[in-house]
Amino acid sequence: MLLLVLRLWQLSRQDMPTMLLLVQYVSPLGLLSALLIALVWAFPLVVLVTCVLGSVLRVSAPDRFDPERSLLAYATVRTPGWVQAAATALAALTWQMRFLPALLMLVGWLVGLRVRHRYPDRPDLLLALGLVLPLLAALVAYGWLAPAIGSALTHGEWATAALLGVPPAAAVVLTGPLPQRAAPLLTQVLSYLLAAVAPVVMGSVFLRVPLLPSVAVEVGPPSPAAAAEVVPGQAITVTDRMTIVLDRRGRVRFLPNERVRAQLLCPGTERVPVSEVTVRGWPVERTALDWMMPRHRPDTTDSRCSGRLEAR
Repeated sequence: MLLLVLRLWQLSRQDMPTMLLLVQYVSPLGLLSALLIALVWAFPLVVLVTCVLGSVLRVSAPDRFDPERSLLAYATVRTPGWVQAAATALAALTWQMRFLPALLMLVGWLVGLRVRHRYPDRPDLLLALGLVLPLLAALVAYGWLAPAIGSALTHGEWATAALLGVPPAAAVVLTGPLPQRAAPLLTQVLSYLLAAVAPVVMGSVFLRVPLLPSVAVEVGPPSPAAAAEVVPGQAITVTDRMTIVLDRRGRVRFLPNERVRAQLLCPGTERVPVSEVTVRGWPVERTALDWMMPRHRPDTTDSRCSGRLEAR
């Protein structure tokens, strides 16, 4: 709810009358839909990281793993396996390609720690799922990611190279217990850091999500006279007398319907790719959903969406 209010406050340019107008006309379902689409990636991140930290605490310091006193322990115990599996599948679909090695790392940690907790007296199983499986997964990942890692280093994209190259090797590291004295403090600090950083990142992402449709409205005297101007902006609502538009300067324009000559729905602005790296033809900034559900891109952009009248 706080994110929704902040988004409306930011959209209104911190003007209270404009915000109250938006609250009156903006659909709550549209707000929730925008929030869900923008932050769908956050659910797997919170679930998986929380379960990893809780599992580390459980196998490293079992005497400090008390679900009645520790929120981290409670969340780990109360999160069933099918929720973790669903979070993994959702992350595989919604995380960008450059973050999928980190997903492999988290899943490897979860599997190793879960096996160590449930079967502490099975060294063969611990060796197979805690060392051999993460090692084989890392080798396969490096075989697939090696050209992309080299390309990232060639282009000077050190962060992308680290995101692709470090997690597969790190997947082998944290499948066993940490020192008993250090584990409680480390897991507590990391859980507090996650609780502090995640809302900030989620808020910054959501504040960039459009909530209203982008339109261009031609305004002028009645036909057959030519339109006088084009008002680009975001459509708030259309009443029986007025078309209400929030223009690009944050001003609310009340356009009489008898002066509205035409309305055009403008395509959303595509985010300009920053990275030039691809993984076997898969750009590192695209998700699996981008491949499964390709977006429609218009062949040409109407000049009216830029505020210019068409040449007659």
